Amino acid sequence: MSRLLPKSLFGQTLLVLLAGLVLSHAVGSWIYTADREQAVRAVGGFAAAQRIANLTRLVQEAPREWRERIVAAMSDQTLQAALTAQPPALQGADDDNPVAQAIKDFLAEQVQAGSTRQPRVAVSAAAGPQFADWHPMGHGPMAGRGPMMHGLGAFRDLRVAMPLRDGQWLSFETALADSGPAFSRQFLTSMAVMAVIIVGVSIWAVRRVTTPLTSLAAAAERLGRDVTAPPLPETGTAETRRASRAFNEMQGRLRSLIESRTRLLAAISHDLRTPLTLLRLRAENIEDADERGKMLATIAEMDAMIGAALQFARDETIAERHRPADVSALLQSVVDDMRDAGLPVTMAAAEPLIHDCQPVALKRAVTNLIDNAVKYGKTAHVAITAKPHAIEITIDDEGPGIPEADLPRVFEPFYRVEQSRSRETGGVGLGLAIAKSIVEEQDGKLTLVNRAGGGLRAVIALRS
Repeated sequence: MSRLLPKSLFGQTLLVLLAGLVLSHAVGSWIYTADREQAVRAVGGFAAAQRIANLTRLVQEAPREWRERIVAAMSDQTLQAALTAQPPALQGADDDNPVAQAIKDFLAEQVQAGSTRQPRVAVSAAAGPQFADWHPMGHGPMAGRGPMMHGLGAFRDLRVAMPLRDGQWLSFETALADSGPAFSRQFLTSMAVMAVIIVGVSIWAVRRVTTPLTSLAAAAERLGRDVTAPPLPETGTAETRRASRAFNEMQGRLRSLIESRTRLLAAISHDLRTPLTLLRLRAENIEDADERGKMLATIAEMDAMIGAALQFARDETIAERHRPADVSALLQSVVDDMRDAGLPVTMAAAEPLIHDCQPVALKRAVTNLIDNAVKYGKTAHVAITAKPHAIEITIDDEGPGIPEADLPRVFEPFYRVEQSRSRETGGVGLGLAIAKSIVEEQDGKLTLVNRAGGGLRAVIALRS
């Protein structure tokens, strides 16, 4: 069940909001329908009672010999009347029924019988669509008329026996029509229009609330690649403006921290290179050539370490602008330059692949990886392929690879695998760290894997 629920905040918020609106609409529709039914029955009952009271006064005031003809004339499909000498037996008469009691009180007030006799009222639900199967007399001029008002659905029967001054009883039977279908076409149309409006407003409102969060998440991802990215606009609700302001302040502090670190490394580099220059001058005056060479090599290694560290720090603060470039041509230029320098580097033929990237930085990352492959794996084989959602660059070598235990750590700055610690291969442990930082800034991923046939494979996946 949870797999069917939306995963985004927008989807979950919208689902909860719409579920509440649907539930409230359903309950409101039920209350409205029940109230409308009661209102229709109340109005219908009042109209029927008023008509019965008027007819009763008419019959009561008419001469006795005219009553039968008047009663026969007043009976129709909506109201049946009968004149009897004895009070009819009304099945279902109940004085505790509030509807029956209200009609009874109304009739007693409207028609004064002049005696202690009171009207009798029975209200009941009809068993089916037929009406007038019951007759207060069971005989007489209206008995046997059969079913009436077919096809009008369920009814609530109203049966009334009104006492006359001379002792006769005037009996009536009518029906309170139901309120009709609970959900008419007009009702469903209005509900559909309201639902469309509410859904539209809900989507707009939820989108307005969640869009700043989406922008904040995108800014956080962008900050991981470029600390100099422009600040977030501080717009929206008070909470989103506060979050944007806090994010911008955090970005400013991070930028200040990196710039301070860069200035510190630059100062250290400058301060260290001065004594290194003096050491180099003094080492050149040493008469022992072998000792002099070792000292000069150590000084050169220290100078290279300082320069690499400073360059690594600068690369994290200086961001190149992204622009479309042919990655295949970029790789081919790196391979051609290294091949011209006499290095064993090859590249498989590839079609042009245009990608939005930082060409200079990407070229440096590829150069570092190819240089590592040549140094530690004797040769480098470069290939580029287009995947469904990425451009994949692979660099294979024929070296011993890297122990599995060291693979997670080789991207750490200044970390070097033990086998590479030699003056011939050199290196200060920053090449892979720089390459990884550059690739991630291109919204890509750099991984190293040992090939099954031997050697190491470096894979750059640039998301397209």
